[in-house]
Amino acid sequence: MSEKTGLQVSFVTINEDHLGQRIDNFLITHLKGVPKSAIYKILRKGEVRVNKKRIKPVYKLQLDDIIRIPPIKVAEREEFVPSKLDKVTRLEDDILFEDKYLIVINKPSGMAVHGGSGLSYGLIEALRVLRPEERNLELVHRLDRDTSGCLLISKRRSVLTSLHEQLREKTMEKNYWALVDGQWDGKTKNVTEGLRKNTLKSGERVVRVDNVEGKPSHTRFKVLERFNECSLVQASPVTGRTHQIRVHTQCKGHPIACDDKYGDQAFDAGMRKVGLNRLFLHAHDLSFYHPKNETTMRVEAPLDKALSNCLLKLRAAKGS
Repeated sequence: MSEKTGLQVSFVTINEDHLGQRIDNFLITHLKGVPKSAIYKILRKGEVRVNKKRIKPVYKLQLDDIIRIPPIKVAEREEFVPSKLDKVTRLEDDILFEDKYLIVINKPSGMAVHGGSGLSYGLIEALRVLRPEERNLELVHRLDRDTSGCLLISKRRSVLTSLHEQLREKTMEKNYWALVDGQWDGKTKNVTEGLRKNTLKSGERVVRVDNVEGKPSHTRFKVLERFNECSLVQASPVTGRTHQIRVHTQCKGHPIACDDKYGDQAFDAGMRKVGLNRLFLHAHDLSFYHPKNETTMRVEAPLDKALSNCLLKLRAAKGS
């Protein structure tokens, strides 16, 4: 996308990254800081032109379209992500793969993927500060705040569209590692309980098993390692419901270690004695088709010290 800006009017030439995008959605992204009402007003009044012609908000952009954008005041956005904050700069070390189309990062536990609900910023806002030249950084999928591991971020709209299609078609493979209470039955390889999301008055989201009104959900499980009182399992979600793995393990009587929402207090107390102070759920590896390189990629995220040290202590206890 090329852009020519004058004192009065700016002109933008559309490339393949915005091909097929609606003009209203393009302007909402392009003119960050401008209220949506103002964007629809200039569209309605015909002040936005495409190839010198008036267009409707639903117009879909074509390759090499030239968009005329009238002078419009863009509110100064506050720098709410401190660029020198250690937590932000350390994200550079968490990047597992990066090219000009996408990023795979090992998201730290405790960091939300985006700001909101009382949080001034999340991982995507922090990355936008670290990569100010990338104007189209977007989350491809999400991880719970306390879950660590592989998180995919796109740099181009065309890449985002392709990766979202892979998620819909279930061709993207995501494998999580979870430490669960008790001995997981190796015969339990598929959990398909329906899940229903409820929002409490406080705004907290709680998910319950509901095979009547809940959404169809499917997680595949495999035992990786057994310990004295718990099991390390691989969970591979086929669907992508909120808190899916956490509720599917809980409903089988094997809640995840240190899960403050769906966990077991006695089990969690035992885990804290071996030094675990965070949810043991980690997006271990991610496989997807790279839409530009046309190759299948597999990226693996190493466990952080809290998780790896926990496993070392559990192995030592098993061997004693």
